[in-house]
Amino acid sequence: MAKKRPQTKAGKPQSQTQPQSQLKDGEIPVVGAREPCPCGSGRRYKACHGRNAAHAATELVRRPFEGLPSESDWVALRELVPAATAPLHLKGGLPEGVPSVTLATVLPMTWPALRRDDGSVLLALQNDTSSGDLSRDLADTLKRALTAQPGSPVPGQRVPADGPRLQDLLDTEAGFEPVVHTGFEFWVPDSADSASAEVSASLERANAAAIPTVKLTGVEAAYWCETPEKNHLRWVMPHPEEALLDALARLHAAGTSSLGEGTRLVGSFRAHGLMVPVWDLPSAMSAKECEQPAADFAERLAGALAADAPLTADERRARSGLTNRQVTLS
Repeated sequence: MAKKRPQTKAGKPQSQTQPQSQLKDGEIPVVGAREPCPCGSGRRYKACHGRNAAHAATELVRRPFEGLPSESDWVALRELVPAATAPLHLKGGLPEGVPSVTLATVLPMTWPALRRDDGSVLLALQNDTSSGDLSRDLADTLKRALTAQPGSPVPGQRVPADGPRLQDLLDTEAGFEPVVHTGFEFWVPDSADSASAEVSASLERANAAAIPTVKLTGVEAAYWCETPEKNHLRWVMPHPEEALLDALARLHAAGTSSLGEGTRLVGSFRAHGLMVPVWDLPSAMSAKECEQPAADFAERLAGALAADAPLTADERRARSGLTNRQVTLS
C-alpha cells in the first residue's frame, strides 16, 4: 500500500467580507476546515458549509467497485498487489490527445495520477482518498488527469459529493485485464532517456518493498505471493459473504478446504465488501503449482455454494472458527 499523503486544498477562500447573497450553495468551494467559510458568514468553514461536506465524506460506500468489470480484481489491486497495471476503457472512447488511460497500483511520490509527456494518463489506485466513496474520488482524479498539462502529476483534492463515479466514466462492458509486474519500472516509459532523481529514488524504495506476486490464470482474482517464511494464496471472491462462509465451512469440516499437502486455509480478509480467503503454502510451492489445486478447489466450492441443507454441528464450529479469523482491510 502507498504511504499516506497530506490532502491538498481544492481552492482558495473568497474574501470573508463577501456577502452570502453573492454565492449560491452550489458554488461554495472547499477550503481548509479552520479557514473562513467562502460564503462570507464570518464563521470557520467546518462550522458553516463544511458541515454538509463532512457529512457526505463519512457516508461509506461498502462496495465502491460494484458494477465495474472484474470487481474482485479491482479489490485485489487496491489491497493486495504491489505492482500492477490495467488498461481502462472510457465511455465514448478516449479524448483527443489522450492515447491511453492506465490504472496503476501506485505511482511515484504517491501521486494520485500522472499525465505523461505523450498525453497518456496513469491513475493510481492505492492512494488515500478524501471521502467514503473510493469510486467517486478516483473518478474526480481521472477527470482532472484527462485535461491536465502533459508532463505533470495530478494533485489530490476534496471531491464534490455529487460528482461522477468510475461507473459513470468507464465502459462497463469492456474487459478488465490486470498485468502484474515484478517491479515498478512501468513508471518510466521506454521512450524516456532517464528518470528524475526523485522518481529514481522512489522507484528504488518501491522495488525494495514489493512482495513477489503472481496472478493465477485458471481462476478469477487469485494471487500467489512469496514471503520469507512461507508463500500464500489470496483469492478475492465475489460471492455474498454469508453464503461463502457457509460453503467454506462445509469444505473445512469435510477436510477439503486445503489446496493440497502442506497447504492450509488460515482465514480471510474482508475488503471493499468482498471476502478474500487466504491459504498458507509451502515455501517451495510456486504459482504454477497452485493452478490445478485452485481449479479443483473452485469446483468443490461451487458444489458447496449450491448446497442448501442446514449446517451440521461440525460445520457450524468450522464456520465460527473461520469467522473469528477474519480481518477487515477496508
